[in-house]
Amino acid sequence: MKSNSSYFKTDIQAGLVVFLVALPLCLGIALASGAPLFAGIIAGVIGGIVVGLLSNSQLSVTGPAAGLTAIVLAAITSLGSYQVFLLAVVMAGIMQILLSLARAGTISNYFPSNVIEGMLTAIGIIIILKQLPHAIGYDADNEGDFFFIEKGTGHNTFSAIIDAINYAHPGAVLVTIVSLAILIAFTKITFLKNLKVVPGALVAVVAGVILNELFLTGGSSLAISSDHLVRLPVPAGFDDFIAQFSLPDFSAISNPEVWITAVTIAIVASIETLLCIEASDKMDPLKRYSNTNTELFAQGTGNILSGMIGGLPMTSVIVRTSANINSGGRTKTSTVAHGIFLLLAVLLIPTILNKIPLASLAAVLLMIGYKLASPKVFKHMWSNGRNQFVPFIITVLAVVFTDLLKGVAIGLVFSIFYILRANLKLAYFFKKEEYHEGEVVVIRLAQEVSFLNKAAIKQTLGHLPENSRVVIDASDTFYIDHDVLAMIRDFNQVTSKEKDIQVTLKGFRDDYEMEESLQHISTNK
Repeated sequence: MKSNSSYFKTDIQAGLVVFLVALPLCLGIALASGAPLFAGIIAGVIGGIVVGLLSNSQLSVTGPAAGLTAIVLAAITSLGSYQVFLLAVVMAGIMQILLSLARAGTISNYFPSNVIEGMLTAIGIIIILKQLPHAIGYDADNEGDFFFIEKGTGHNTFSAIIDAINYAHPGAVLVTIVSLAILIAFTKITFLKNLKVVPGALVAVVAGVILNELFLTGGSSLAISSDHLVRLPVPAGFDDFIAQFSLPDFSAISNPEVWITAVTIAIVASIETLLCIEASDKMDPLKRYSNTNTELFAQGTGNILSGMIGGLPMTSVIVRTSANINSGGRTKTSTVAHGIFLLLAVLLIPTILNKIPLASLAAVLLMIGYKLASPKVFKHMWSNGRNQFVPFIITVLAVVFTDLLKGVAIGLVFSIFYILRANLKLAYFFKKEEYHEGEVVVIRLAQEVSFLNKAAIKQTLGHLPENSRVVIDASDTFYIDHDVLAMIRDFNQVTSKEKDIQVTLKGFRDDYEMEESLQHISTNK
């Protein structure tokens, strides 16, 4: 297994890409939430550095989330003061820590993979649809809005795209085309693919800045105005910078609305985080498992600190996490680096960052969206059969046309229906036995195994010590759920090799496509 230090260079590069993606999202989400723009940056910095260090997840990236914008906007209005709202954020963080101590994070084990796949694919589609207007220079909808029905205008995602066509800016279109060409070149041309010095996303963004500066210098009509560039707050001096921070109003602790807001934020933020953690583990090339209870503790700590200095509430965020993984991030170094880059950018180069065209960033996000919603994903899910594909496609449609939590809830209902229809009696058994060859853990699968057994089997496999031996026996089994098969396959092909665990697979049917390995260990005493 590679040491974390061996990934340092690619992690820093990934952190830089995540920073470029996170910057406009932090600002856009703050704007959509009715909060100060700097509040989004505060949450992004704390989410990257503090939560990144405390989290057990190697890949997830935390920051202000689009899914909380409606809650934050309504809360700030109803509470009458941003400082009172900050108190609710602090209290929500405390509640998340209590949830972690109550081990509430284990509920993530019960999210079926077809629903998680559907959620990721839907997020990819949403990214593409939401970035198309920015890609052609129409920025009426801010970067933080990921809802189908757009707030304030009453328009939906599709009508916004149609409106955008009527207001397309030739300069923005050209910047997008150039940026996309660079990004595609970095994935197709061998020389550029092997170029480890700079990430393609950075080259694309720099090219966009240079191109627009040339337009501005030459007085061209293609020049992109400041309305279509990143707009990071630029303080006039140190006093102005300090004035951007706010303290919570603790005198409102007895206000029932503050408690209701805190509970709402704690529940929604925790669910979104657990969904993202499960998704990031699924996308992890190294197939590692994250401790979700530790994650809730990290998120709670982050929200307490964010609320104490004027920041927005945060969650683990799929868009930034996907950018991290697709850019080569492999350890939490990339997450922490993105937070450090955000902090340095605010302190040192806000004026330079305000030259970045949103069209260039839209190109980066379009590539991320395409990778999440690639046609290969649909083909893969279709090949897994109707029981997997139907809940998957329903989740995709539900998330795209409603929002993340509602869409996942709808997908879960359909997934559970198909599972219950397939089998009702589900179990597995395991015991640890001593043989003269060494210590062996025997896991005997029952006649029917569904995703409801996923948590227990996952926990058993996750707690196996290094250099141990395990026998997974499916001789008596005639049904194994796709999720469990995928987990066993990942364990056999990746995790076991990382931990030097010898695996013996017995009795798996040919159509399960498992590579059986018999190591001549008798499992009968």
